[in-house]
Amino acid sequence: MTDKATGPLPASVLEALGRYDTPTICNAMEIVAPERRLIGYTTKQLVCPFPDLPPIVGYARTVAIRSVLKSSLPAEEQSRRRIEYYEYVGTGHGPRISVIQDIDGPDVGYGAFWGEVQSNVHKALGCLGVITDGSIRDIPQWAPGFQALAGSIGPSHAWVHAESFGGEVRVAGMTVKSDDLIHADQHGAIVIPLDIAAKLPEAAELCGRRETPILEIARSPGFSLEKLKAALKRSAEIH
Repeated sequence: MTDKATGPLPASVLEALGRYDTPTICNAMEIVAPERRLIGYTTKQLVCPFPDLPPIVGYARTVAIRSVLKSSLPAEEQSRRRIEYYEYVGTGHGPRISVIQDIDGPDVGYGAFWGEVQSNVHKALGCLGVITDGSIRDIPQWAPGFQALAGSIGPSHAWVHAESFGGEVRVAGMTVKSDDLIHADQHGAIVIPLDIAAKLPEAAELCGRRETPILEIARSPGFSLEKLKAALKRSAEIH
């Protein structure tokens, strides 16, 4: 049964996914959907100014920005599109995560779309955080509890503006469509197919059970290669 307040998945599924860090979700994905082992997650390092924040799980709001070139639209049209953008961000399945691709090519990150104002506005609109290959700024004034993964940190917003929104974007190697389910923390982010999301918590628990005997031996004062071999065998037998 679908929880209409959350979207296509019950709130309980999102809450369960949020109990695990993103690497554990990636491990679980290898069990549930091994064909996605090489796709669907960030493959380039992103800056995380708030590494102690818990994982975030939400539906993507996709945006393409640029800052090197000034918008060619008249001021009135720019204002109208800004309102349309905020309407897009603030509606639909929730909670939401903003996923922003900077399309300035070699000048990616030249101007920051994100800072004190946008982090607070997007938080108020129901977003949990932002994932972008662009730059961010105003770190001390950032909205409390609002997660950020960014390509860089910089001082100016230059001519930054949203070129388009609602389409497919690619950030740090991860391709995202509007309303994709995203899991993210300080390590990076991953797209979770809706049809397998509910299976991942159980798979994550299995990963933990398989790692336990290996970690116990590795952390033991009585570690030996023979004990490690035995632990690896026990791990492989856990299902």
